[in-house]
Amino acid sequence: MIIQLQPDISDSQKENLILKVNGIGYKTTEVKTQLGSYLIGIGKKEFDIRKIGQLDGIIDIHIVSDEYKLVSKKWKVKPTSIDLGDNVFIKEGEMAVITGPCSIETEEQIRAVVAHCIENDIKMMRGGVFKPRSSPYAFRGLGLDGLKLWHEIASEAGIKIVTEVMQTSQIEEMYPYVDVYQVGARNSQNFNLLDELGKVDKAVMIKRGISGTIEELLQSAEYVFSGGNEKLILCERGIRTYERASRNTLDLNAIPILKAKSHLPVIVDPSHGIGIRAYVPQMALAGVMAGADGIIYESHEVPEKAYSDGQQTLDFAQSARLASWIRESFEMRKGFDLL
Repeated sequence: MIIQLQPDISDSQKENLILKVNGIGYKTTEVKTQLGSYLIGIGKKEFDIRKIGQLDGIIDIHIVSDEYKLVSKKWKVKPTSIDLGDNVFIKEGEMAVITGPCSIETEEQIRAVVAHCIENDIKMMRGGVFKPRSSPYAFRGLGLDGLKLWHEIASEAGIKIVTEVMQTSQIEEMYPYVDVYQVGARNSQNFNLLDELGKVDKAVMIKRGISGTIEELLQSAEYVFSGGNEKLILCERGIRTYERASRNTLDLNAIPILKAKSHLPVIVDPSHGIGIRAYVPQMALAGVMAGADGIIYESHEVPEKAYSDGQQTLDFAQSARLASWIRESFEMRKGFDLL
């Protein structure tokens, strides 16, 4: 069960509540986030929730059978809205467009991508400064100095930064320079990292693991929420299957399922999802029509010269067309939603 506590609940009221919940055979865990306070009760015994709901200090009580409690739509029907400031949101009812290179490479590259974003009314830029690479000999990013430079240029233009954090020691040093911490597919079950991201007051986007299930993605989000951070975004980025014709298999089924199971916004990454430049636009638009709240894809002035993932990266002309198509498809989808 999830018990939502009143902000002004007294210590005696909370103690009495915990005793009552423990008394019916439920183990309790208190969760305090930047947006609210909750008491999570874990148990199997059936009981009349009115016996708990009538106690002092409670806003509401919900029975949630899912293993993931706080990210479940069974207690929070209203979709979560992520406010990044400056009227930039990731939420249901709007279509977030996020683009940028796989890796942050040079000052000239940053300025070129920022200019491309401004020209196409794109408010969020992606890019990696700490790069987890399959080969230890591949380019692994510019690190914190690259992030500081990127932040200086992007913030002047009003562009929000989405970038990957790889380990707990990076969270604090990155904090002043990021708007959304990205948890990559390889780290989606790095529970130490997820726990620590629960302690920060900035948005966290969790990518689905390379072979992860939908439920495992939701459980990863639960780690961050239970640690104290409600500002969460789910990202479908393709999974590894037996198919070898594409880099990954973009699971479009996951989008409506995640939207049905969770109140969190859902983003789709078609660049990693298929890994072939020519097909990225089609998969992006498929993601829009499947119900995504945003699309994150890779773009570069000259993809053939990109330090990493050039084969799945759009050039600026392709990116401009795709950004326009995404918005047009979203308007079309809104019409379908009315049917």
